Amino acid sequence: MYARRRHVYFAMMGVCIGLFVLAWGVVRMWSVPAAVGMCVVAMVIPPVAAMVANRRGPEDRWWDDPSGDKQSDDWWDELDGKKRR
Repeated sequence: MYARRRHVYFAMMGVCIGLFVLAWGVVRMWSVPAAVGMCVVAMVIPPVAAMVANRRGPEDRWWDDPSGDKQSDDWWDELDGKKRR
C-alpha cells in the first residue's frame, strides 16, 4: 500500500511541476489568464498530494505498534489474545 501511495504522490507532484512549466513556458504566449489558471490548479495539488501520501489505509497496522512501555504492551497483547515472543 505504501508504494502505491508514494507513486500517486510523485505522479501528482509531476503533474504540478508540468503545469507550472507549461503555463509559463508555453501557454502564457497565447493567454496569460489561462497560464494563471493553470498555476492556481497547480497550487492546489501539493496539499492534496500530501494528504494522499500520508493517509492511513485500513490495512495499515499503526494502532498495534509497541508503545515502549512493557507492562502496557503486555496488557494490550493479553486483551487482543496475542502472545509476545
